[in-house]
Amino acid sequence: MTMKQKILDRFLHYISFDTKSDENATVFPSTESQRAFANMLCEELKSIGISKAEVDSNSYVYATLPANITDKVPVVGFIAHMDTSPDMPGNDIKPQIIKNYDGKDIVLKASKNIVLKTSEYPELKNYVGQTIITTDGTTLLGADDKAGVAEIMTAIEYLIQHPEIPHGEIKIGFTPDEEIGRGVDYFNVKKFGADFAYTLDGGEIGELEYENFNAAGAVINIKGNNIHPGYAKDKMLNALHLASEFNSLLPPHERPEHTTGYEGFYHLVKTEGSVESATIQYIIRDHNKIPFELRKKTIRGIADFMNSKYGNGVITAEVKDQYFNMKEKIEPVYHIVEYAQKAMIQAGVEPRIIPIRGGTDGARLSFMGLPCPNIFAGGHNFHGKFEYVPLESMEKAAQVMLNIIQTVQNK
Repeated sequence: MTMKQKILDRFLHYISFDTKSDENATVFPSTESQRAFANMLCEELKSIGISKAEVDSNSYVYATLPANITDKVPVVGFIAHMDTSPDMPGNDIKPQIIKNYDGKDIVLKASKNIVLKTSEYPELKNYVGQTIITTDGTTLLGADDKAGVAEIMTAIEYLIQHPEIPHGEIKIGFTPDEEIGRGVDYFNVKKFGADFAYTLDGGEIGELEYENFNAAGAVINIKGNNIHPGYAKDKMLNALHLASEFNSLLPPHERPEHTTGYEGFYHLVKTEGSVESATIQYIIRDHNKIPFELRKKTIRGIADFMNSKYGNGVITAEVKDQYFNMKEKIEPVYHIVEYAQKAMIQAGVEPRIIPIRGGTDGARLSFMGLPCPNIFAGGHNFHGKFEYVPLESMEKAAQVMLNIIQTVQNK
């Protein structure tokens, strides 16, 4: 069986597991389905020939492929996350496999007129002649990050089946709850034992990332005063209106839909409440530390301003840091980015070093002592019904892994 077919079979099997994480859960991992998936992956690792594989009490999967050389070389790791986004249904996924894609619109669900259009997603045309895996328009696909899991598993199996390929010790890690920002809360870097690692959690083919957003979350609680509307003059304080006013005081051009590249933003993610009380939530992002701190200061400043206007304690703003830009941890060991660049070129892939407009487990791991750039897994349009992944991109990701291992071994 070819590598491409093995990746396809694994990917289709993996996405049959509903591993959606739950941001409201108070346990770790946040869903039992992730624990079941972790146990399955551990057994699969053992079945392909890795005796040193385990699932710990937090459902992290740790595995080691021993070196088959005596020379001392750096220990390299590869990591992917097991959960899928809570923003979209991840159960009962019905993937569609479009072979020899013709470059035209792809009908996902005719009865609901759900169509993946090239006019809206022109990058589709880059994959003419390839095999594209899509959703049926009712769920996400799960390429984020089960494509990464399938790529890692297949590349490691290839090495086991080809012992003539020299390599140092290799570490494999699969993590839960990345999508809700808890992916490495209990990850044991020392136990993992790699000198550096790569997450396979990027988007389209060629992406290579070692810069990400600095990230914070803000929860704004608003106390209103509900009075019968017939007697409300000079007495009612409508928390819903105050929530709207708070949001209006943030710059409208600094929202995700108006920013790109290194531009940061304020993203309103949730509003709920009534006249009596309301809560609004934001995520705050910026690549640069100085404007990042200013953004947090702006949120607090608006709260102070509105309290001076409506009364002390009407608005409370809780701002918490989530993760930071791994650039400062990667630049001192930039050669690990160069390893990935070289590996991509060897695989016939043009490297595209771009900043992540988001975060990965690798960002936090880099601050935990494990430098960890991010490599493409091949998917597009993550977290939604228009998600898709070209099979050939997944195959190239596995090849890049193998090339990195060879590059490290030859240093």
